[in-house]
This record gives sequence, C-alpha cells and structure tokens, in this order.
Amino acid sequence: MTSAEDISSPREADPDCATEYTAALCDWLACAIAGADTATARSAAQLGSSLDDRLIALGTAGHVLDFDDTYAPGLSHISAPIGPVVLLMGAAVGATLADGLAAFARAFEASAAFSRANHPSLRARGWHPTSVCGTVGAAIAAAALLQLSAEREQHAIRLALLRAAGLGAAFGSGGKALQVGFAAAAGACAARLAQSGARASAAILDGAFGFGDAYGGQVVLRGDGPAIRENWIKAYPCCLQTHAAIEAAISAAEQGASLHGASVRVHPVSLQAAALSDVDDGLEAKFSIPYLSAYAFLHGAPNCKSFDAVDASARTLARSVSVVADQTLLESEAVLSTSDGSQLQVDAALGSPQRPMTAAQLEAKVTSLAGEDLEGAFSDPGSEIKDLLPPAARALGGV
Repeated sequence: MTSAEDISSPREADPDCATEYTAALCDWLACAIAGADTATARSAAQLGSSLDDRLIALGTAGHVLDFDDTYAPGLSHISAPIGPVVLLMGAAVGATLADGLAAFARAFEASAAFSRANHPSLRARGWHPTSVCGTVGAAIAAAALLQLSAEREQHAIRLALLRAAGLGAAFGSGGKALQVGFAAAAGACAARLAQSGARASAAILDGAFGFGDAYGGQVVLRGDGPAIRENWIKAYPCCLQTHAAIEAAISAAEQGASLHGASVRVHPVSLQAAALSDVDDGLEAKFSIPYLSAYAFLHGAPNCKSFDAVDASARTLARSVSVVADQTLLESEAVLSTSDGSQLQVDAALGSPQRPMTAAQLEAKVTSLAGEDLEGAFSDPGSEIKDLLPPAARALGGV
C-alpha cells in the first residue's frame, strides 16, 4: 500500500529525457523574452529588484502570451512557475546549466504528477491548476538548487501549499499570468524558509483541514512515468483547448466549406478552460473557441500579433458559431460540423505528443520569439545558469 509520504515525495527525473527537459525550458524562456513587451509584463517589471519581485516579473512574462508548454494530462503549464526559479535562484547560488536542468526536471515531474492527480476536479472548483500546482513545483525547484535535505524539502512543499492559489476567473485578463508569477515567488520563498529552519505540519498534505479538505484534491508528486513525454510544445499562442478547433477551421477553409452557422464539439474540459464566446480584447480572444475558429477560418493560424486587437470580421463570424460539450471526445479533440454538411475532426493538434514539432519547427518558434538571443544558449551543460539572464533583462526591468 502506498503511503502519503511515498506519493508526496518527488522522485528523480529520467536522465533519458534530457533533450525534452531542455526543449521545455528553452521554449518557456523564449516565451518570456517575447512576453516582456506586453503591458502586463511591463507592469510586473516595475515592482522592484527583490528576488520575489523579479520572480513575479519573470513568471508573468513567461506566461502572458499563453504560448508556453502545456502538460495535457493535467492541463497545466508546468514550466511557467518553475522556469523563473531555475534562472533566478540558480544564478543566485552559482548553479551551472546542468544543475538548473536537474532542478527543473525534478520539479517538472512532481508538478505534473500533482496536476494530473487533481485533473479536472481542481479546475472545476474554480482553481487555476498552473498556479496551484506550480507553487509546489517552484518550491521543489528551489529546494533542489538550495540542496535542501529530503526533510527540509518536505517542509518547503508544505509551506508552499499554504500559498497555493490562482483562480480560473482570471482567464482572459492579465491576472492569469500574474498569478503564475505569484506562484513562482511563493514557492521559492517556501524553500528559503525551509532552509532557515521553518517547519509545517504534515497534516497540510492529507490531514483534517489540509489540502484535500480545502481544495477537494490530493497531494501526489510521483507519477508512473516521465511526464515530460506527454508535454505539448504549443504551436499557437492561445489556450491549448482551442488548438484542435483552430486546425479544424483551417481545414474547413481549405476545403471551401462555410463556417457560418457551424458548430464545434469539444470535451467539457475545453469549455472550462476556454469558456469565452464574444470577446473584447486580445487576451480574451485567447480563450474563445468560436472566435479562434472564425479567425483561423478567415486568416489562418494565429500568431502573437494576431492578439494585438480583436479582428472585427472574425468577431462577427464567431457569433454564428456554436460550441457544444461532448463527453465522448478526447480532451484534445474537436469536431467541426458546418452548415453545408462538412465534418472535420482533429484528434490532437500540432505540438502534441501525438504530433510533435520537428526540431526545425521548434527552432523556428524560439527564433520568432527570441531572435538569435538563445542560439547555442543550452549547448554547454557546464556553463553558468546566470548566462541565460541577459536575454530576459526586459522582463526584469533591466535589473
């Protein structure tokens, strides 16, 4: 029988997945570099120069585009709260890139297991899984970089759970990215407190009035296999649960079908994550299946600039597109039925484990976001992690 301590203790990451962990961290950092130019990230960058301030700023920048990688079995952005800790705390302790990637991998696997164990119930209760689970992931990454003992790491996890938060109501606003930054800072703070000797009750994990009672979930930090192999590197800068609908709409346009009066069937979880219909700005548009179906039908796959403003023609067309929940579909799936009888189905969009990006496609994505700033940045495991900070300077207010 598995004890609570067994499932709430992170295990070492699979060394055979080094390429996948590096790709995820590089993808996240590229998103942070590009995200630094958004209004939300610029606001966060003005907080100050303390470690917490910088973690919030970098965490916000890395998630604000909603282009960062997503672990589909938990529908959670695993890298977003962990990446800032790896870079900033890693730089503070003089870690090498290899040290940082080891901390990242350990935290990734634990946070992914946590989100998977609580999916979809955590989201259904109104929580934002990326922020809730990411707070613990950030604590584990920080604990690894600080070389805490197993006992102190456990206290860091418990302390992190005291500040695990983030609401689904923030979707479509700057609050979604900010609460990911909050998670990074809260997790790192928990590890630093544990390093200083702070302790917290084991009841926080599974006792009365602990995480289970308060969140309706369970603290599970060990999965059955490498979660990184089930990670998506996103091809489009918007909610993952819109991606299959986007590709179905592109196919409809290529076939000369009409989208007016069409319906899109998706799993109910897709409507929890991408719940908006009519939209007023680019951030809201990232979470609207009707709008993104219409946009993709009219203009092709969206890129970052597609969300600078709402496209009027797409907004008008979207009002004629209905979305229906269908429990029989996969969470990654969408079926588009047009008024002229066409039916287009996408089981898993580009970037999924079923249809992974090629090395060239991933390189093109990173270059589109970061230019040449990250060229060769992950090639030498012995280099210092602080060497990755200059490209992210804008997200840190130049500090």
